[in-house]
Amino acid sequence: MWSPRAQSDKKLFSTEWLHELEKLENLDFWEDTVSDILVEDNKVVGVKTMLDIEIKSKTVILTNGTFLNGTIHIGEKSFGGGRIGEKSSKGLTENLVALGFESDRMKTGTPVRVDARTVDFSVMTEQKGDENPGKFSFTDTKQLTNQQSCHLTYTSLKVHDILRTGFEFSPMFVGRIQGVGPRYCPSIEDKIERFSDKDRHQLFVEPEGWNSNEIYVNGFSSSLPEDIQLKALREIIGFEKAKIFRPGYAIEYDFFQPTQLKNTLETKLIENLYFAGQINGTTGYEEAGAQGLIASINAVLKINNKKPFILKRSEAYIGVLVDDLITKGTEEPYRMFTSRAEYRTLLRQGNADLRLTPLSNKIGLASDERLKRVIYKKEKIKILIEFVKEFSIKPEFIDEYLISVGSPALKQKIKLSNVLLRPQVSIAAMIDFIEPLRNITNEIDCCLDEILEEAEILIKYESYIQKEQDLANRISKHENVFLKDDIDYMKIEAISYEAREKMNKIKPSSIGQASRISGVSPADISVLLVFIGK
Repeated sequence: MWSPRAQSDKKLFSTEWLHELEKLENLDFWEDTVSDILVEDNKVVGVKTMLDIEIKSKTVILTNGTFLNGTIHIGEKSFGGGRIGEKSSKGLTENLVALGFESDRMKTGTPVRVDARTVDFSVMTEQKGDENPGKFSFTDTKQLTNQQSCHLTYTSLKVHDILRTGFEFSPMFVGRIQGVGPRYCPSIEDKIERFSDKDRHQLFVEPEGWNSNEIYVNGFSSSLPEDIQLKALREIIGFEKAKIFRPGYAIEYDFFQPTQLKNTLETKLIENLYFAGQINGTTGYEEAGAQGLIASINAVLKINNKKPFILKRSEAYIGVLVDDLITKGTEEPYRMFTSRAEYRTLLRQGNADLRLTPLSNKIGLASDERLKRVIYKKEKIKILIEFVKEFSIKPEFIDEYLISVGSPALKQKIKLSNVLLRPQVSIAAMIDFIEPLRNITNEIDCCLDEILEEAEILIKYESYIQKEQDLANRISKHENVFLKDDIDYMKIEAISYEAREKMNKIKPSSIGQASRISGVSPADISVLLVFIGK
């Protein structure tokens, strides 16, 4: 699998989005801290703020990040905060617990920030941006022209030894931090303990913005005392004279087990109350953004008495993310990996528009113009695939190209699709050698590169894609067998006790979801199918 990645200017990103929000009609802003959720008859009716103001609302979405009773740890120092320099949110967790929600603690960390003027980049390995940068959108936006480089450097055994001198002051090692941290983004002290056989660990040196000297040292997350952090940092190649803006730190915060949510991210306990982001035990910006989108879509649909918007596991990574959270819960900060998706051959970054734009247009998000562009793209991909499958090529027209890419020459006339199955061969490169193919591509008015790439993938990996689609279709029949919220699973004695207990707690929305609950066996599902059949 592959996907695009980009560095974004932190301040410009925030400023740009604030401008976008301020342009929206009927959107009001109020800056304050929410202390209570207002509930009547198990239905949310608004919020109460620290200024003792009540704001009435048909729905409420909580996106509290790491702020709920957030505690920052640096060495032996601990103080309240949701981020360094920003206050934590007090009272809201207690309010939700009083309403019946289960809460627990998690931990995450952030690296030291360094002054770029004190860093020697010349001794590091430069990592330039892409020669042909892609986009995070299928709209006709300008291609990126200016890029900043990142750099790569490494820790050493000497760095590790210095860091170890601070372990006795580490809040993580002495037990002051109770929350579980992210498995796949451990702190530097955690890494040198867990991977003690490694002589070094790589560090990605990333600029924070165009007009900032602030450097983000990716891989050097730490909660050790600031003097130990600085001493160790200065033993790293390129950081010998480094000055820091602020040290790395760990942060502990409250979260709520996501099994308490429906697949719309609405809570089961309180109607019209939605949770999104790190409050649900996830980590990372992408996971938070995805949940915020799903919660807000469904909040709007709910108050307009429309069907909920649910993405399947075979339709989007968002579908996998939400289903994993509400079905399995999480004991550590959850990160979305491609490996979590059983249908990842279908969920390619290059076909996201083909998969999701029609769904988005149907609920009023993607414009008709955007949908037309996707339909056009789909039609051109189809025409291109049909041509490649039907057209036979003679050796004299293509052998020069094949030999140039290290592929054997043809012995006879064969279908172009068979030539394309060779790993060295691409559609784009063959355009110059095959006039009918060139004529087809010359008629394409937009997104030619995207069309060529998607057509090529669909031809090269056709059998794999079809196999996965068939599997998704077979399993989807269970996703469409819906279960009522009021089933008392404890009364179905032919189901194992563990399965009854877990299904009673999670209240799966379908047989498909029930089958993914840990502890529910295929035999339990067979009994459940018989039960609902009766």
